[in-house]
Amino acid sequence: MRSVLLLPILFATATASAATALQPAQLGVVINDDEPNSVELGEYYVAARGIPKENVVHVRIPGKPRKLTGEQFAKLKAEIDARLKSEVQAVLMVWTAPYAVGCNGITAALALGFDGDQCSNSCAPGKPSPYFNATAMPGQVQQGLRLAMLLPTDSIAEGKALIDRGKASGFRTPAAGAYYLVTSEKARNSRAPFFPRAGAIPQRKLTIHNLRQEAIEDKRDVMVYQTGKARVDKLDTLQFLPGALADHLTSLGGDLLGDGQMSSLRWLEAGATASYGTVSEPCNYWQKFPQPAVLLRHYLGGATAIEAYWRSVAWPTQGVFIGEPLAAPYQR
Repeated sequence: MRSVLLLPILFATATASAATALQPAQLGVVINDDEPNSVELGEYYVAARGIPKENVVHVRIPGKPRKLTGEQFAKLKAEIDARLKSEVQAVLMVWTAPYAVGCNGITAALALGFDGDQCSNSCAPGKPSPYFNATAMPGQVQQGLRLAMLLPTDSIAEGKALIDRGKASGFRTPAAGAYYLVTSEKARNSRAPFFPRAGAIPQRKLTIHNLRQEAIEDKRDVMVYQTGKARVDKLDTLQFLPGALADHLTSLGGDLLGDGQMSSLRWLEAGATASYGTVSEPCNYWQKFPQPAVLLRHYLGGATAIEAYWRSVAWPTQGVFIGEPLAAPYQR
């Protein structure tokens, strides 16, 4: 289906606001005490964002496994749920691995429950997310629903820089660009019909670029970058603004420590503040990836990064959301 969104409609229908967006007191932070980097970055994040102490959960996951079994995950989830009050609407897990539960992304499994049926055929359609294109708090959409995101911990310096970018996004937002690329990798262009049309949104000082090329380079104003590639080149030539969102439609971007395709971690290393990828072969259903127009609409309306990303994925079972959840450059 071809997107028919016009820029005035895109702006006018962005209904989230600072009054309804996720607040620090509604975020839980989970720290792995068996990983020193998780402890240091978790404490740094809690201080930077003013997370209440009662929202901090300490767990132990030895060995940093990339994938958990359903049984291992059930114990972890039960431990997290038991420690958090009902007011908590989202959870930040401070580690890089584990990032998968069977064929599920760990963030999807924590939010929606582990879906073992998907693993019998990872290319089958996924279960619809109740939070797709929502405008309310998660708990209002579905009782007990909590969004989830990972804060990578491979590097203390990069982790702190990511946290600082997320916090800086709450200050003055400069003129920015949103870049949507149709590439030569045709199978990975399945969400191109949903790219917002090129043009300017003066109220948000944002210019939308809809391009047919393999990559962008030497851009200094990147707030959004969405493309379809197994590997995205020239990231080192770009300057991402605080709060920038960036992702690529490919099979295994969410295999964060794998080397078969470009890991979604590369976006954060390049300067983006949040990203998304799938941990198992999803085939190229657009519903399993962030829908560009929905993502932009909610982000421009003042939603946080975790809310905007979660609202943009219709079938998120196989996905993992990574980055700084409270980034909100358009929050008023």
